[in-house]
Amino acid sequence: MNLTETPETSQWPPTHYVFTEKTGPFMNTAPEAWGLAHSLVPLLQQHNQITGYTTLYKMSPNVYRAGFALAAPPVKLPPELSYELFEGGKYSRFVLTGRFSDLPAATGRVFELASKNDWMLRSDWCIENYVTDPRITPEDKNVIEILIPTA
Repeated sequence: MNLTETPETSQWPPTHYVFTEKTGPFMNTAPEAWGLAHSLVPLLQQHNQITGYTTLYKMSPNVYRAGFALAAPPVKLPPELSYELFEGGKYSRFVLTGRFSDLPAATGRVFELASKNDWMLRSDWCIENYVTDPRITPEDKNVIEILIPTA
């Protein structure tokens, strides 16, 4: 697994975010949420400019949002999507280069490092930001940012 283990401090900007939300174990909810989200891309793009693919999640309770950053507030949003102006904030950023199947282990390692180093985390959304497009990027070259909210 190719994961940076020394975080960089990052300021996530306010983001127009549309998403599908599922609650429950991530191994079940992530594929369901992304399956629905991807199916709505053609409708969403008819009236909106997607600027990024991003997951927001919380682990207590397990809430998983699969969604898209937009250039502006949404217009004619499909009813299966919700909208929120995500405020962003200060995060510790780690970078995973490789397969999406490495994400569970990489995220576990990030939280292990946070615990071991007594990093102060704030109660907020964790972020997975998909830097590369998996439709055109070789599987082992995907770049995914894992961001955890820091105080």
